[in-house]
Amino acid sequence: MVNSNEIPKVEQLIYDKIGEYREQLTALKMDHSKFMKSTDIVPIYRKMIATINELKVIRRQEKADLHLEHLDLPNKVDLLIDETFQVVSLCLMTVGLTRTAPATYVSLSTVQRLLEHIGESEIYTHLDLVPIEKRLKEIEDIISQDEADQSLADREDEHELLKFKLKQCKNEYNSLLKVLEKVPKSLEPILNSLISIRRALMSILAHTKVIQSDDELHVIQKELNEIKTQNIDKEGNFLDPETKEVVVESQGLLKGLYYDCMVLVKDILFNDDKVDPALKEIFSTLLEIKSNLEGLLITSRWTLRKTDLFQYQKQLDAIDNARQNGYFVAPDGSTPKKGQIILLYLLRRSYATIYKLLESSEPVSEALQPLHNQLTTVRRCLIDLKTMGGISSLRELYPYQLKLASLDNLRVDGKFMVDGEIPEGQGTLNALLSECFDITHELTIEMYERNENSDEQDAPVEGLVIGTKGNGENREQNYDYEDPNAQGHENEDDEEDEEDEEDSEELPSYAPTPNESDADST
Repeated sequence: MVNSNEIPKVEQLIYDKIGEYREQLTALKMDHSKFMKSTDIVPIYRKMIATINELKVIRRQEKADLHLEHLDLPNKVDLLIDETFQVVSLCLMTVGLTRTAPATYVSLSTVQRLLEHIGESEIYTHLDLVPIEKRLKEIEDIISQDEADQSLADREDEHELLKFKLKQCKNEYNSLLKVLEKVPKSLEPILNSLISIRRALMSILAHTKVIQSDDELHVIQKELNEIKTQNIDKEGNFLDPETKEVVVESQGLLKGLYYDCMVLVKDILFNDDKVDPALKEIFSTLLEIKSNLEGLLITSRWTLRKTDLFQYQKQLDAIDNARQNGYFVAPDGSTPKKGQIILLYLLRRSYATIYKLLESSEPVSEALQPLHNQLTTVRRCLIDLKTMGGISSLRELYPYQLKLASLDNLRVDGKFMVDGEIPEGQGTLNALLSECFDITHELTIEMYERNENSDEQDAPVEGLVIGTKGNGENREQNYDYEDPNAQGHENEDDEEDEEDEEDSEELPSYAPTPNESDADST
């Protein structure tokens, strides 16, 4: 939260410079007529770091002149720096520099918001924290690698800003983890069940349409009744599932969760207004943002430019920062209680969706994104083809081989060129192309091996007499010569031969034999 909306006079020049950098970045991200290039972003980023260093000097001098231990921070300048740094981070991700330290800033900002909302709701499990812990570790490794790189020794100030942001996230994460550690192991299954039920109810309430079937709600009610009969005593205390004794720890958390679930069920059953009318505008805005972001999860590979996420992030930040004491404020200045929990759920889900979109980003420039999409599609098709048993003819591989050959021909000296430049993501595309060629080769080999095996099984054994009564080892095994009915069949065959001989004897002398008839026709 911003402590002051004023801009100190000594920092006005810095504010103006940062504002210019943001305008330049905004112009680049809004221009969809051409691909964004790293050569356009990095110089602006370097100027921004130099300006931030100037701000540090000014503030140190200001503290010394005024004999102050601390300044009234953060102020409006810090807010602008934070927003501009997020735009820089998104631009770097757009050009494929996803694995660089400055590109992690926007992820850190989103993670920080998520952790704050998780702590505010007090409803979470270890499963919610595991992916966040993993991402923080990845970001820490990226920053450490940048610090270890001697060619980046002049970027210490940049690393300092990122490490400060990372430290804030880790402190928030550790505080949440300590709360979970207080929950007894015996009550964790009940806690997880209640959290899952509450999320399912929130998902129903967050949709504008009325639930079409009572089946889903009936299942939830049944689960709540089972929890009540098996784990809650007459006084409303939760019991240990094994010992059936009251566990003092975490009773307040479990009771609050159970009560929330029961209230939500009643709201759905009676179809009451989900949100107070005074908060309808905020509800509609959050619902629209959530729907748009969820749509981007499906189409992001083809339609999303990472910098487009900033407008959603800014809208969410504005709504989040406008809250007072954790409550959403209506236009008339009131803070109605009804619907606050649903609004917080929508806000949190929107931030979580932005986080998913950021984490799904590949280290590929948007200039190479169309080629990356094509290679990814070919690879997926080839893997599915291999999973389904391979190919029966080389013709089945022709479409994929032609596509791979056309993509391979786009390379110049082993590099994919766009407008005479070498965009970021060459390693990713080359690795995908090589993998696709390897899969086609494996499919071809597997087909030949299957054909050889089938030929060996179908081929006759040397010396085997097919269709006759062979003797000894030359006898075909498919015929059962020990069948007692075999002699009967032989007698029938002899009788048929005798009948054929009698018929031939009865033919008139002028009737041509089969061979003579063939000769005449010839």
